[in-house]
Amino acid sequence: MNKTGIVIILLCFLTAIAVVLWERRKVRKTMEEIERMLDAAMTGSFSEATFDESYLSALETKFAHYLSAAEASSQNIAQEKDKIKTLIADISHQTKTPIANLLLYSELLMEETLPASAKANVEALYKQSEKLRFLIDSLVKLSRLENGIISLTPQQAALQPLLESVVEQYAAKVSEKELSLQLQDTDAFAVFDFKWTAEALANIVDNAIKYTEHGTISISAVSYEMFARIDISDTGTGISESEQAKIFARFYRSNSVQKQEGVGIGLYLARQIISGEGGYIKVASVPGKGSTFSIFLPK
Repeated sequence: MNKTGIVIILLCFLTAIAVVLWERRKVRKTMEEIERMLDAAMTGSFSEATFDESYLSALETKFAHYLSAAEASSQNIAQEKDKIKTLIADISHQTKTPIANLLLYSELLMEETLPASAKANVEALYKQSEKLRFLIDSLVKLSRLENGIISLTPQQAALQPLLESVVEQYAAKVSEKELSLQLQDTDAFAVFDFKWTAEALANIVDNAIKYTEHGTISISAVSYEMFARIDISDTGTGISESEQAKIFARFYRSNSVQKQEGVGIGLYLARQIISGEGGYIKVASVPGKGSTFSIFLPK
């Protein structure tokens, strides 16, 4: 082979290497640009620029279009959430005063000397107003929690003050129904938001009082390596096995308790709160003998 042939082969070889290196640089530049886009998208600062497809691949351009659409969708969701926040605030504000007035005037009427039939009607009006206030309050709390308006702030703390606050809240209601509410002292600690965990426990205790005609409601806590467990037990009507998986659903009410007060939000709200803290709730029950709700909170 003469020198000319060798030079041609060498030039072809070098050209091939140059093409490969150029393609690698092009691919690397494209990947670096895509990485930049992803970083911007994750921080919420992505905006589409002008791309020259002579040096950036069609993939990069399509990816930019996709991120632009995702950014627009994220902004729409944020706007919708703001509208929901405003709506919830309006509902809470607009209903609070009328319901408070209904309760106030009902109480004033009950203090008057009225015929028996009129007094019964006023008492019914008061109870229905109380039920309406409870429903509105529960729906507002639930909506705020589900839409991220209320944020849980769990902190490590002792469980005893939390359990004592719940017992104190329901002491009068238990006494009125001639039940016994017992609290076993505990030195257990857990990570929880005091206010909202108290709300969750209160909903469970309220149900226990509601569905227990005679007997005892007991609250205790025990500490494990990873979790602390709070048990709320009653000697009430109990829950059938077929319904135990349904009771935490929103607005679920068993046919066997339709006559009882309630709207089926309490247990759902309790589960949402405990789940938001990294915990969970279990229930064990025997119809006619009572139920035990176990709340597991992280340590």
